[in-house]
Amino acid sequence: MKLFSALVFAVAAAQQALAHYRFLGINGSGDYDYIRLYQNQYSNGPITNVQSTDIRCNLGAATTTGTLTVAAGSTVTFKVYTSISHPGPLLWYMAKAPSTVNGWDGSGNVWFKIGQTGATFSGGAMNWPSSGLTSVSIKIPSSLRAGEYLLRVEHIALHSASSVGGSQHYISCAQLKVTGGGSGNPSPLLAFPGAYSPQDPGILINIYYPVPTSYTPPGGNVWQG
Repeated sequence: MKLFSALVFAVAAAQQALAHYRFLGINGSGDYDYIRLYQNQYSNGPITNVQSTDIRCNLGAATTTGTLTVAAGSTVTFKVYTSISHPGPLLWYMAKAPSTVNGWDGSGNVWFKIGQTGATFSGGAMNWPSSGLTSVSIKIPSSLRAGEYLLRVEHIALHSASSVGGSQHYISCAQLKVTGGGSGNPSPLLAFPGAYSPQDPGILINIYYPVPTSYTPPGGNVWQG
């Protein structure tokens, strides 16, 4: 009986892990060549406490990895392992390091949003364009100043978000060296933690009943750089 119970638990844990996902391998690189390694990489588990420092770059994320050189105005792509399997918005942020990004923790009001994909509405239904994606891409703003940055990709799963702590945040941070660019001044500047509160309507929401007729992702406005 104990063996049977252990097998049931193992199968349930494996199924749960398969329902989760990770953002890896930017621009065709190895999984963590330029992405900060975090402690839950095998379980694919999400962050659920938006007031924890883990909301920045995932659970116990390292502060060192390789740094990928990209041009301002170019597009970067993450592969998704295995696919985005929960409903919710896809969000993108960047933060400029004071000098080198390697070893910088990304604390303070330094983050700005560069893109987001929220919900669409049709025929009384709420739909999520990010659902099922096996890769996700974002354009680096053309007017971004040259320098070293963290690029943060986040998908917020809202299938259990009707109670506080129910939203699931799937996050990766990549290290970039941006070349070219211009003299843009990104705003608003946010901090992680700090950008979200547990009661934000984009995080604390029942997406099933009654079906919402509008949705605003958390984290403020996108900088149009």
